Amino acid sequence: MRMRQLGRTGIEVSAYCLGTMMFGPNGNPDHDACTRIVHRALDGGINFIDTADVYGYSETEQILGRALKGRREDVVLATKFNGPMGEGPLHRGSSRRWIMKAVEGSLRRLNTDYIDLYQIHHPDPHTDIEETLSALTDLVRSGKVRAIGSSNLPASDIVQAHWVSERRGLHRLRTEQPTYSILNRAIEREILPVARRFGMGVLVWSPLAMGLLTGRYRKNDAPSSNSNARMHWVPGHMTDPRKLDAVEQLIPLAEQAGLPLTHLAMAFATAHPDVTSAIIGPRTPDQLGDLLAGAATVLDDAVLDRIDEIVPPGTDIGPLDVAYQPPSLTDTGRRRRPGSDRAAA
Repeated sequence: MRMRQLGRTGIEVSAYCLGTMMFGPNGNPDHDACTRIVHRALDGGINFIDTADVYGYSETEQILGRALKGRREDVVLATKFNGPMGEGPLHRGSSRRWIMKAVEGSLRRLNTDYIDLYQIHHPDPHTDIEETLSALTDLVRSGKVRAIGSSNLPASDIVQAHWVSERRGLHRLRTEQPTYSILNRAIEREILPVARRFGMGVLVWSPLAMGLLTGRYRKNDAPSSNSNARMHWVPGHMTDPRKLDAVEQLIPLAEQAGLPLTHLAMAFATAHPDVTSAIIGPRTPDQLGDLLAGAATVLDDAVLDRIDEIVPPGTDIGPLDVAYQPPSLTDTGRRRRPGSDRAAA
């Protein structure tokens, strides 16, 4: 497994990062099987693991903490905070109050005394970024966290965070974790150039487009709303005819290249010079084995050019249902003037 620099942190990480969202009740409830996946990934050369406190309602971090017993020092361990971890507004978000509690919970569940990369899981429009960065800076200075990063931040929020860090003398975001796949390439337009400008590492999630790029879902055999345990939170994505049309064009392209579609998709994600690591999320050892088998895949320019024709650079073929949408898009009050003030004359 090839190692790459994680931005300018000086930390070297594998080009594949083991994602653990499928560990626990939302994927594989067998703790021993999940442990075997972790060990096989480490033995296969992966040294980078990503999780989050909300995965499996905190069960995932517990599974990972046990799986890494005796091997913690060989791993760059990343986790995230911000999502709801209990009832009410005091158990979520990016306030100092919650961050200081959330980190202690993650440290306990992961059975470690430090986190290599602590990430803001989602933007928090209700909290001043200075509040968040100040708390994270204190965690770095205390030794509980080695580096800080973000996930799903718009480019403008990343720029603002670096502006605040510079002017307030705070630790700056070292990484960004956006979604990226052949079907969702919007980050090529602003996120990746901004990350390069600030020397940030980029670990991309869902390079297989939530399963659409496995080849299991076809245009004339689209999954029904109850055919997959995850369909209840990605219904539009899995049945979007535009995406299924693109998949139908990608499958013969992969066949012509002599590759499984999964290997084509992963090789595409890791080919971008601004992508440090692509997060894989296997639910079973067999899925992990398939992904590891394609780690050495190299796509030539002709194949990449054809991908660009199917999905032009910098574009999304429809939104990813679980991707962050800023209030400027979700709040109609921010997109529409009051009726009495809409006229131009």
